[in-house]
Amino acid sequence: MTSTTFFFDTYALFEIIRGNLKYARYQEAVVVTTIFNLAELNYGLKKETNQYRANELTSKFSSAVVEVTVEDVEEAMSLKIKNKDLSIPDAIGYTVAKRLQILFLTGDEDFKEMLGVEFVKK
Repeated sequence: MTSTTFFFDTYALFEIIRGNLKYARYQEAVVVTTIFNLAELNYGLKKETNQYRANELTSKFSSAVVEVTVEDVEEAMSLKIKNKDLSIPDAIGYTVAKRLQILFLTGDEDFKEMLGVEFVKK
């Protein structure tokens, strides 16, 4: 597979870390994410493993972080008002992916039928 750029939401980041074979084809992709997804990832990892390992895994994705604009936040919160089950990091991430015109990679059921989503379930 040639390198393609995807927005990795927190779900996708976890699946890559866990070695989910359904996500293997995305290991060569260019990863884009936000600091909010990394915060959510770090929190989840700290619940599963020790602080050192959680920080180490999180930092591997630090170069993938892109800027979030005020306009992104405003649009994302409008999306969240309509879709209350979306997490704030995911609503922002989806909005950033739309702005960057890249696919939003996730296995989160809340995004399954949304435009611009590459949906891959465990």
